[in-house]
Amino acid sequence: MGNMATEITAFFLTISGWILVSSTLPTDYWKVSSVDGTVITTATFWSNLWKTCVTDSTGVSNCKDFPSMLALDAYIQVCRGLMIAAVSLGFFGAILALVGMKCTKIGGSKTTKARLTVLSGFHFILSGLCCMTACSIYARRITADFFDPLFVAQKFELGAALFIGWAGSVLCILGGLIFCLSLSEGFSIRQRLLRMASLVSKIGLKFSKFPLNSWFPVEES
Repeated sequence: MGNMATEITAFFLTISGWILVSSTLPTDYWKVSSVDGTVITTATFWSNLWKTCVTDSTGVSNCKDFPSMLALDAYIQVCRGLMIAAVSLGFFGAILALVGMKCTKIGGSKTTKARLTVLSGFHFILSGLCCMTACSIYARRITADFFDPLFVAQKFELGAALFIGWAGSVLCILGGLIFCLSLSEGFSIRQRLLRMASLVSKIGLKFSKFPLNSWFPVEES
């Protein structure tokens, strides 16, 4: 029962993290224009992985999709690929978790379900790492431009999507680790110790059939 509760907890953590990770893709505010040192703000600029927008003082927004994928900066293309990989890995991890968890009636034997559960954990860990890497690369570019004294173009600050992505990544990694470390049958430390003890006892019984002096004969004086 405790193991099943652990798996359910890990499942809710990973699913919550995957939802947060997935929500960062359509979120608009990956970066927002900085108002540092500005007395009067006439427009606000913001961007994500797919478009750049501007909102004027009247609240009217105009957006423009990035016209060419090949003309994009390399870091945006990398972030796109990592985020798509994160969402895909989390999707397959959720399917594996549903099949492998003990509270479901599908998936085959207990050993097979245990393997699927651990494989699901690896998927969620990779999903979290991909999203965390993408958000960190994007944030690194923003902060590098912001603190560069020679950068004269519009400077930006970290948007809400980055913090959502980081939070989702932590949940995915944490839940994935719980899946991998859960004491499921077929991968439990207890079962491995029992098998090792059984093997040692069998070897001991075989050696006990032979008297000690047959192995190390003692010469009579």
